[in-house]
Amino acid sequence: MIHKGMKKVEICLVIFFVTFFLTKNVFAKIDYFLQGEELFNKKKFSESKFKFEKDIVFNPKSEKSYLYLAKIFKKEENDELQERNLNTVILLNPKNEEAIFLLTLLKIKKSDYKESEKLIKTFKKICKNLCEKEKELSKTLQDLQTK
Repeated sequence: MIHKGMKKVEICLVIFFVTFFLTKNVFAKIDYFLQGEELFNKKKFSESKFKFEKDIVFNPKSEKSYLYLAKIFKKEENDELQERNLNTVILLNPKNEEAIFLLTLLKIKKSDYKESEKLIKTFKKICKNLCEKEKELSKTLQDLQTK
């Protein structure tokens, strides 16, 4: 009888510890993004990049982490990685205004007029918070095309 009772206690302890550590990992996932955002706001881009990448490991659909990575790569002038991360954001959320705006600016910078025009049309359709930026995009594209 004591033997069966000990088994139950051991099983309960195992369940408790597994539950505790799984719960702790769930909170850790959230912390990586928040830590990355805090570091980004302090302009500690290299450190924040590491936190966003860590968040993506635990949460591969973290569109916010991909967006922040794109912003970091924009500051680092790494167009290829910026574009890759922006495309991932748009794949995860086709209505992410900021990602479409940033990708349009990048396409204009690369002189990809056809894709820029397409993105501006998409931006016009979905904008809610950044609608005033549409005129800026159109004017920038128009200025570039007339050169």
